[in-house]
Amino acid sequence: MAKVKWKGSALLAPLPVALVTVADGEKQNILTIAWTGIVNSHPPKLYISVRPERYSFEMLQASREFVLHPATKDLLAATDGCGIYSGKKVDKFKKYHLATEPADQVLAPVLSAAPMAFECRVTDVIPLGSHHMFLADILQIDIEESLLDEKGKLHLERANLISFAHGEYCPIGRKLGGFGGSVKKKKSPRKSSKG
Repeated sequence: MAKVKWKGSALLAPLPVALVTVADGEKQNILTIAWTGIVNSHPPKLYISVRPERYSFEMLQASREFVLHPATKDLLAATDGCGIYSGKKVDKFKKYHLATEPADQVLAPVLSAAPMAFECRVTDVIPLGSHHMFLADILQIDIEESLLDEKGKLHLERANLISFAHGEYCPIGRKLGGFGGSVKKKKSPRKSSKG
């Protein structure tokens, strides 16, 4: 296949997209983050990258806590709007009718309508240029019961998660396989016990 050579850029896609809540004393805000992901298993850690110009940046710096909510199809309008409007001028919780409840581990609120909430405490802030990366320990994950089956297994497909790719929100597609499926031994057909 022929390839065109482009200069290095932030072109990787799709990306997870999330609504992130922050709080500092009496102030709280919500912002959309597309630059996020898991960075470690033990202890469980994730990161968010935020521009210093964002209204939430100072709250993150001061509180060193946040709650990350993976975005869903039902939260699409809020996900888009919370990335456009500044909390300095707009109460985004009110504008998008986003009810909240207290988190167990951090000051930032949990979105009631979000099926998952990652309560996080920042351990390191790394200035990278246009963004600062906030590395955080995942202290607790609040999971809506409807995402679990009778045995307690998580079914993320029930959450209707969305991703972000070059300015467009996309549903996460159907399952194509599972971890280890490419090396799993195929079951041989059972022989009939009938003669």
